Amino acid sequence: MNWGGLLLVLISVCASWARTGSDSRQEAEYYVAAYARHYKVPVEFVRAVIEQESGWQRCAISTKGAAGLMQLMPDTARKLNVQDRCDPKQNVSGGVRHLARLMAKFHGDLRLVAAAYYAGERVIEVRGLQYANPDVVAYVASIRERVDREKEFRSVNVQRTPGRTR
Repeated sequence: MNWGGLLLVLISVCASWARTGSDSRQEAEYYVAAYARHYKVPVEFVRAVIEQESGWQRCAISTKGAAGLMQLMPDTARKLNVQDRCDPKQNVSGGVRHLARLMAKFHGDLRLVAAAYYAGERVIEVRGLQYANPDVVAYVASIRERVDREKEFRSVNVQRTPGRTR
């Protein structure tokens, strides 16, 4: 095979990978919208958690053992009956159910929900927003910024859509 042929093969493989990544993101977005709506969790919040946790990497694995889009820990996944943490449908379903349960527990306060998702709910139950761990504070601030950006982005796009009125 000559260099030109090899280059064409490489371009074809890269294009295939890019399509797969895009398809994977579209699949994840579908499950995010569906499960967020079903469990009454703000879709912007779910998207912010996924962006923060995995950067939309389907099977991201943390050094602490969390895996998948929503970075479910093995014990949490078991409790949520998630068999394959790298399966977007199972991972998002389990993660959103977990967020919905935390929302009920913390009366819809998304700051506490984000803190509990990151640090575990026990310490947040006891200390609430008085929990001053800098990693938790930074995580909650990052989630809030991501949610705000998502809401602003959606607002701008709705206003600019041709044929739509405000």
